[in-house]
Amino acid sequence: MTRFVVAPQWQGSSSSRAMQLIDGALAIAGDLPRSATTILDVPAEAGESLGSGIRRLSSLTRVRAAIEEAIGLGDDPAIVVGGDCGVALAGVAAVAAEDLAVVWFDAHADLNTTDTSPSGAFHGMVLRAILGDGVDGMVVPTGRVSADRLILAGTRELDLEEELYISATGIRVLPPAELADPEVLAEAVAATGAARVYIHVDLDVLDPGEIGALTHPVPFGLTPAELVAAIRAVRGRLPLAGASLTEFSPASAEAAVDDLGAILRVVGALA
Repeated sequence: MTRFVVAPQWQGSSSSRAMQLIDGALAIAGDLPRSATTILDVPAEAGESLGSGIRRLSSLTRVRAAIEEAIGLGDDPAIVVGGDCGVALAGVAAVAAEDLAVVWFDAHADLNTTDTSPSGAFHGMVLRAILGDGVDGMVVPTGRVSADRLILAGTRELDLEEELYISATGIRVLPPAELADPEVLAEAVAATGAARVYIHVDLDVLDPGEIGALTHPVPFGLTPAELVAAIRAVRGRLPLAGASLTEFSPASAEAAVDDLGAILRVVGALA
């Protein structure tokens, strides 16, 4: 049985709408099975950077520990519902090993570091931290997840430093057009040789015409049907080790209702 860990974290976001991520996470939680869902308390305060170059680090580290603890309470795969993309660090860290592939559905690569980030917001650095390059307390140990077992899916907006890093490491990038055939992603995951897969979904992988409550919308994204089909194709090849679903930022309860149908289809594909 799939478990859900809801972490309404906003401190990792660079958006002026970051606080709305709390409402988004709780809106999704309202439609999840209560018996399988744990809702975490997120610090109310923004937190301090502690000289790290990561904004609000002190709060982020507390949430990371709480997510990992919640995942550790059971053996079934857990889907971490954010909040911002930073919650994926704990989700991956809880299951990371050399046999794990990571599929990162996101309009952005999230591959910055404290030296290259234009904002200092952790949600733009989280994938680099998952690959082992980050600050103490917010990094997966080097070697647990490798670049050759990472696939960026639906990514279409990159910073220059991210482009250089992708070129240097050979990370596979599948833009939206290639995901029209879900088997392209499934084949790419199978080709990594991994035995398990972690699937991360930042909802901005979807086209802004399909979902409105996004903090950083980017045109020419996936449709919900394409995203669901791609997830199902991957799950048909490898067992799910864990997943995350993030960055739902509705402006009101009414706006949340408008988008929840599409989001719950994605949740169903993951679960």
